[in-house]
Amino acid sequence: MYDMRPVGYVIGLLVLVLGVTMLVPLGAEFYYDTGNWWVFFESAVLTMLVGALSALACANGVGPRLSIQQTFLLTTGVWLMLPIFGALPFVLGPEGERFVDGVFEAMSGMTTTGSTVFTGLDDRPAGILLWRGMLQWFGGVGIIVVAMVFLPELRVGGMQIFRSEAFDTMGKILPRAGEIAQQISVIYVGLTVICALCYRALGMPAFEATVHAMTTISTGGFSTTDASFGAFQGPMEYAAAVFMILASLPFVRYVQLVAGTARPLFVDSQVRAYLGTILALVVFFSIYRLVANGDHLEHGAREAVFNVTSIISGTGFSSTDYQLWGGTAVVIFFFIGLIGGCAGSTACSIKVFRYQLLMASISTQLRRLYAPHGVFEPRFEGRKVSEEVLSSVMAFFVLFFVSLGVVAMLLGLTGLDFITSVSGAATALANIGPGLGTEIGPAGTFTNLNDTAKWVLTAAMLLGRLELMAVFVLFTTQFWRG
Repeated sequence: MYDMRPVGYVIGLLVLVLGVTMLVPLGAEFYYDTGNWWVFFESAVLTMLVGALSALACANGVGPRLSIQQTFLLTTGVWLMLPIFGALPFVLGPEGERFVDGVFEAMSGMTTTGSTVFTGLDDRPAGILLWRGMLQWFGGVGIIVVAMVFLPELRVGGMQIFRSEAFDTMGKILPRAGEIAQQISVIYVGLTVICALCYRALGMPAFEATVHAMTTISTGGFSTTDASFGAFQGPMEYAAAVFMILASLPFVRYVQLVAGTARPLFVDSQVRAYLGTILALVVFFSIYRLVANGDHLEHGAREAVFNVTSIISGTGFSSTDYQLWGGTAVVIFFFIGLIGGCAGSTACSIKVFRYQLLMASISTQLRRLYAPHGVFEPRFEGRKVSEEVLSSVMAFFVLFFVSLGVVAMLLGLTGLDFITSVSGAATALANIGPGLGTEIGPAGTFTNLNDTAKWVLTAAMLLGRLELMAVFVLFTTQFWRG
């Protein structure tokens, strides 16, 4: 049996920290005098108490390092426990959200999915709106660290291809994960501040600018209004698109940029493929809106830029109901969400590099067919790709689409229609935000789904955020046999 104390110690500390951060929305409640400060006071005290006691109880088992099994347990345990405690302000608040709704909203926040069961956001207390934004902001920086430090070491979904590069930020190997997290956090905070100032300069109120900056840089998509970004149309859509793109690029490149090395950012094949895909889609939809929908050029181009960027990055903001653009647009938007951003960013979904590795593998196999005696090896950014990496990527693709089918089937069994089931499964596993259809589309919410469907989607959001295998491995007998 594994020693669970090191895992419990770290989780306890993170829960304690989460409780401390609840004092920020408590201060917002005092500032705006909404009378709901007690919600965050109670939530903070309970969360800090449980976290502190857990850490103290497990402190005597802390060792110099974690085993691979303990690392898997820690990765999943953190993303399971933090949303549960993060849901307390929603459940204890004046609206008295049910536990399933509170956990769904908190999980959507921490995994930066952006799906919501909340309505009437325009009338919600400032503290609750700020807390939703903070959950996504924490989840965004958290997943960057996980993607750069843990997943490559755990060999999840081909991420091991970044094992050396993730640490090679200044021509040498960084000695500790904490050093990486510190550098990433500084850049993450800096981008958030710049984004908020940009929104404010373009006319967005200070509070809304702060919350939307958090949910933009985390590519989360929570808003302070039911209209989402539709309430801020105009130049702010262009600004949001720029920051969504910046947030979905590899943060290790920003570390290198700050260290004085700009070249890796510009030669990164992920970055070029990602930006090229966005450009191609924006050009297509701009022309499509002009020809098929009769829109004028600037408005059509702006909606194309914003909504394409929002969906492909997994942010999930919506400035309009793009389902009204026609069936072609709906189908394309569905598949756009399954692309995702770059590895090592706050973006979600399958990720660009996996498609690149898939195409490299297919190309190699085709070349071997017409030249069986030739020596062909799949390469990524000039480097030979090992069979281990390719097998891991192929396994991820298979597992992703099998999971998509299973989740869609489970949602269908709860009574949901086909479109809602399939798009709901896709948006949860890919952590996108809005689905398709009248119920959960960009103009709707997940409020009216039945409780079973909400639990299924909550689990799917966790699976997708942790790249599936990091969770599924816990259900194998070999894992527990060690």
